[in-house]
Amino acid sequence: MGGARDDFEKMIIELANATMPGVRTIAANPGDWGIDAFAGDLGGSITVWQSKYFHPVTAATHRRTIRESFQSVIKQAAEHGHTVRMLILCIPSSMDGPTTKWWDKWKKTQERDHNLVIDLWFLHRLMVDFPEDESMRISHEAIYQALFIEGRGALKREVVTCLRTGRALRVPRARSQNKPQGHVTADVVLSERPAEAEDRAVPGHWEGDLIIGTGRSAIGTLVERSSRSTLLVHLPRIEGWGENPPVKNGPSLGGYGATAMNAALTESMTQLPEQLRKTLTWDRGKELSGHVQFALETGTKVFFADPHSPWQRPTNENTNGLLRQYFPKGTDLSRWSSTDLEAVALAINNRPRKVLGWRTPAEVFEEQLRSLQQHGVATTG
Repeated sequence: MGGARDDFEKMIIELANATMPGVRTIAANPGDWGIDAFAGDLGGSITVWQSKYFHPVTAATHRRTIRESFQSVIKQAAEHGHTVRMLILCIPSSMDGPTTKWWDKWKKTQERDHNLVIDLWFLHRLMVDFPEDESMRISHEAIYQALFIEGRGALKREVVTCLRTGRALRVPRARSQNKPQGHVTADVVLSERPAEAEDRAVPGHWEGDLIIGTGRSAIGTLVERSSRSTLLVHLPRIEGWGENPPVKNGPSLGGYGATAMNAALTESMTQLPEQLRKTLTWDRGKELSGHVQFALETGTKVFFADPHSPWQRPTNENTNGLLRQYFPKGTDLSRWSSTDLEAVALAINNRPRKVLGWRTPAEVFEEQLRSLQQHGVATTG
C-alpha cells in the first residue's frame, strides 16, 4: 500500500503549495507531531495538513485517531513556540453519515476551544474545488490496485467486511409484466408516468417505499429523483397494537396500514412546495391502496412500479441500502423517534454524491427551492 500512500501524501504537499502560494515548509512527516504530511509557516502562525490514509470510508473506528493526532499537533506546536492557525485533515475517502455528524460537532468544539480553523479535504470534494488541476488527485484505481496487490490478487477478509451491503454478488433482474391489479388501476401503472420524470431534469418527482422491521414496525422513505434528497416518514404503531389479537379485515395497527400511511405521507409531502411534489412512484404494496385520496389531498399523483421490479425505483432502492446502516434488518424500527429520523435524513442529505458532481443532495435541493422563490411560485398547502 506504500505506493498509493506515497502518492497521496505527495499530492497533499503539492496541493498545499498550490492553494497557499509562498508557504514555507517547516516540517514534512515530522513524526512526533502526529502529522503525516506537512506543516507550513505563514508568518508567525502555522497551517498543518494532516493526511490520514483511511479507506474505503472514514468511519467510527477512525475517530480516536483523528482526536489523538489533533491533540498531538496542538501539544507539539506549543512546545516549539508555534501558533496553529489552521488544521486541514486530508483523507482519500468520504465519511459515513454518523462520522460526518460527529466530525461537524467535534470540529466546532475544537475551533472554539483552540481559536483556529479546521477544514476537511477529501478526494472527490477536491475535484469540485479544483476542477482544472489533474495533478491534485489520486485515482480510485490506484487505491484499488494497492489493496489487491497487498492481498495477493484478492481483497483481504477484513477489507471485504467494509463493504456496505456485505454482498459480493448482484441479484439478476427478473422482469415481469406491469398489469393492473387490485388498487393498481390502468391509469397509475409506471408506463403512464409523465416522461419528464424519467430523465430527472425536472425536480418534484419522488420514489418511495418502506423499510420493514420486526413487530410490524416500519419507516417510510421518500427520495426526490433529481436532487436525491431524502425524507423519512415516522410511522408509529397505532394505540392498541399488541394488546388484543388482530381482527381479520380490521384496521391495521402496525403503523403502515392504508389509513395511517396516507396520513403520515400527506403530512410529510405537504411540507414541500407544490412544484416539488408532482409525482410519487411506489411499489405494489397495499399500504398505498388509498393513493387516490392521497393524490387529492396533496396534488401528488401516484404511480406503481412493475411487480418485483425494484430497479424501476433505483434511487429509492439505493437510499434504502444506505439507510440500513442506521436501521439494521431484524430490529424494531419503532424505537426511533421522528427526531431521530430527522437526524439520519440530515446525515444522508449531506453526503456528497458522485452522480451530483460530488455536491450533496441538500445543496441541490436548496438550489431548487431558491429557483422557485426567485420566480415567485413556491407555495405549500
